[in-house]
Amino acid sequence: MASLHLGDRRWPEVAEGTTVLVPVGSLEQHGPHLPFDTDTTIASAVAEAAAAWLAADGAAVLVAPAIAIGASGEHQAFPGTVSIGHDALRMVVVETVRSLSTWAARVVFVNGHGGNVPTLGPALAQMRTEGHDVSWVACAFESATDAHAGLEETSVMLHLDPDRVSMQHAEIGRTEPLAELLPDLMAHGVRPVSPNGVLGDPTPADAARGKLLLRGLVDDVVTALRSGSPDARARLTAQPMSEARRGA
Repeated sequence: MASLHLGDRRWPEVAEGTTVLVPVGSLEQHGPHLPFDTDTTIASAVAEAAAAWLAADGAAVLVAPAIAIGASGEHQAFPGTVSIGHDALRMVVVETVRSLSTWAARVVFVNGHGGNVPTLGPALAQMRTEGHDVSWVACAFESATDAHAGLEETSVMLHLDPDRVSMQHAEIGRTEPLAELLPDLMAHGVRPVSPNGVLGDPTPADAARGKLLLRGLVDDVVTALRSGSPDARARLTAQPMSEARRGA
C-alpha cells in the first residue's frame, strides 16, 4: 500500500474528495519519564492506524502532518513546555480547515490533548456553520484517576516507542480523582498541584497493556469515523467503549 501520509504524496497522487485526518497534540511535560511529544505521538499513531483500516476498505483517506504544539498553558511552569495558546491554536485550526476543504471532502481532527478541547470544539463548530464537513474525535484516555503521564499513556508509549520512555524515573503523582483536583489545576496549573507533573501512577505500566489500549483507541476512532455524527461542539458522538479500552 502506498504511504497514507499527505507529506509523502505528490499532487497528482491526491484525489479530490479525500478524507483527511489531522492529528493534534502538544509539546508539554509528561512527568520525569515520558517525552514532551507524548500526546502528538499517540494521536499520530492512532490516526495512521485508523487511516490504514479505512483505506483497506477502499476509502480515500490521508493523514496530514500533526499540529504538534497546542494549548498547554497549564503545564507552562515546567521547563521545556511550549504552548501557542488558545487564540493561536484556533487560527491554525480554522485556516487548516479552510485550506484543506478546497480539495478534501472531509476533515477530521484526531485530538490527543485535553487542553486543546476548549478551542477545538468551538472552532470546528464555527467551521461547520460555514459549510465545511469537519469534526474531531478524542484520542485520549478518560480515567478519573489516571489523567496525565500515568499508567495508560505510559503503557502506550512503551508499546509505541520504548526507547524514549525512562521507566527508571517513573514516579507516582497525584492519584485523587481528577474532579477533586480540577479546581486547583484550573486556578494554579499542574506544577503546584503535582510537582513531578504526574496525575496517576505510571509504575505498573507495560507494553502489552499499551498494545491493547492503543488498539482500543483505534477501534473507537474508526467506529466514530464510520458511523458517528458530530454533536454541537463538532465532536463525533462517542460509541460504546470497546472491549480493549475496558481492559478485556
